[in-house]
Amino acid sequence: MTKRLILIRHAKSSWDAPFDDHARTLNDKGRTGATAVGDWLRANTYLPDEIYSSDAARTRETTDVIVTALGTAPTIVLKANMYHGQPAALMGVLQQAKGDTVALVAHNPGIAFFAEQIVAQPPDHRRFFDYPTCATLVCDFPINDWAEAVSRSGQVVDFVVPKDLA
Repeated sequence: MTKRLILIRHAKSSWDAPFDDHARTLNDKGRTGATAVGDWLRANTYLPDEIYSSDAARTRETTDVIVTALGTAPTIVLKANMYHGQPAALMGVLQQAKGDTVALVAHNPGIAFFAEQIVAQPPDHRRFFDYPTCATLVCDFPINDWAEAVSRSGQVVDFVVPKDLA
């Protein structure tokens, strides 16, 4: 069997209001980018069964905008340990997942480092290693259970950033 992982960095957030980092929401560009990524996921039938998201406002909002564009109703789980989570924390969340297609929505630098560590071969895309806002990696794993997921075993299916979709 094959499991599919979709790694999404949160969309562009606002710096307008003077509140704490955890409470920052998306700006208009971020909402547009998240909608474009959701549309792209739907058009390519990259449809998650489960989405695990950091509990920060910008990741929750990114998740909500993408799910609206998908037109599906995946299970959504908010995880506090994904807020600025490092690769080990993201791997821990992934290894507990139950769906066949699972999305993780998190923050840099952790999600970029995790993306680099999880794939056998990086995609041929100039933005992969800096993983800009709303960057999205789709990769497959030849496993039956997410508990079997290990570094350097993901086979890249696709990678996109919102500017690619404009």
